[in-house]
Amino acid sequence: MLVGRFEEIEILNRKYDSDKSEFVALYGRRRIGKTYLIRSVFRDKFTFHFTGMANVSLKSQLTNFHNTLQDQHPNPDLKQAESWIDAFRQLRTIIEKSRRPKKVIFLDELPWLDTMNSNFIPALEHFWNGFASQRSDILLIVCGSAASWMIQKLINNKGGLHNRITQKLRIEPFSIRDCAQLLTHKHIQLEPYQLVQLYMVLGGIPYYWDAIEKGKSAAQNIDTLCFGKTGLLATEFENLFKSLFNKSERHELIIQLLSKKNKGLTRDEICTLGNFTNGGSLTRLLNELEESGFIKRYHPYGKKIKNSLYQLVDFYSLFYLKWIKGKKTQDQNFWVNILDNSQYKAWSGYTFELICLTHIKEIKLALGISGMNTEESAWRSANSENGAQIDLIIDRKDGIIHLCEMKFAKDPFQIDKKYDLELKNKIQVFRTETKSKKTLFLTFITPFGIKSNAYSNTVQNSLTLQALFN
Repeated sequence: MLVGRFEEIEILNRKYDSDKSEFVALYGRRRIGKTYLIRSVFRDKFTFHFTGMANVSLKSQLTNFHNTLQDQHPNPDLKQAESWIDAFRQLRTIIEKSRRPKKVIFLDELPWLDTMNSNFIPALEHFWNGFASQRSDILLIVCGSAASWMIQKLINNKGGLHNRITQKLRIEPFSIRDCAQLLTHKHIQLEPYQLVQLYMVLGGIPYYWDAIEKGKSAAQNIDTLCFGKTGLLATEFENLFKSLFNKSERHELIIQLLSKKNKGLTRDEICTLGNFTNGGSLTRLLNELEESGFIKRYHPYGKKIKNSLYQLVDFYSLFYLKWIKGKKTQDQNFWVNILDNSQYKAWSGYTFELICLTHIKEIKLALGISGMNTEESAWRSANSENGAQIDLIIDRKDGIIHLCEMKFAKDPFQIDKKYDLELKNKIQVFRTETKSKKTLFLTFITPFGIKSNAYSNTVQNSLTLQALFN
């Protein structure tokens, strides 16, 4: 069963059908489904596939490599390689003997192979530059969860592998529609409102969704996964960053700083709050977190790139730092029992906004502008007295700007007189401060739409949860 990943599958198939050798590097956060994708797409097409081992010596890695070669291409006369140069030479012999039209070589958990003094990278360079790239029938796919290594040593390599990667493929979280499809394959039926509640906690991480139990509500599943004694996500955070980054404490600190500021922080603010030096080291940390899908960078409407904000967009990290870290509860129904309190309402309101911000493609489709070039941003009034802000602006090329309001509610959302005045003031302040001459469309995204009353006519577009599932 392979859910979603249509663009990735198309790219991989195109590389398989290429008339030249291809070097594909996959990367992404832990639990995102990188290995599953490759094994599903190429199932019975591998000439050789191999997975590195964590925290073992060079000798153990080479023993593992030898055993894997023997399993897939038995040869009683083959001796175990004593170096990676020898190992890749043996792999070269296997490729030369293969009669497959395309030789698919998959090296998984590549960073684990680069042990101290192993000379793995030079051996890989020699294999690709001196052999594979000179042929037309090899598809080399490498993969690893250790984002620091994949980005620094492979994708941004300054040595013999510089610009040798023919396709880098960052594996992104599932959309909420993909998550719904995954549950459907598991014969789990939940309404969109329940699915949104799950996405607020799990994000689009397939491994987390695969743990959802049939016959339980979203809240019951969250209690089991996050607050149960053996809950999968109760301690996931402790291992998450260690598995991805070297010296992960600095990455975790940035995540913790951003978790306290919903709208994000500037680079200068991160430096000040985290006592970072504003230099190349911080650039690398932010880049690694962004490339791994934990944070995103955006610039406010009408501002320059130097005013960019960094925002935490990993749902599980946000949930863990808000509700799990440092808290102990004996209540087995903790999450079920807080669904109506004020803290939950504030948290769910913001998290629903974040879901919308990560599903802009789907929102544009629901608005009928999927093929139109647009710019998305946020805006905050420069005048601190009125406090007006808009969390999602969709600026169209045809003279229209959508000012989006995202509200999470259990029933059709009702605009009352007070809120109507706030909306009109917000629109007017935006017009005055930005001096925009474009037509402004007030656009609402709510679970069950807008309740029709004397104040609802101000809304030009009203989208429901269905928009997110397009």
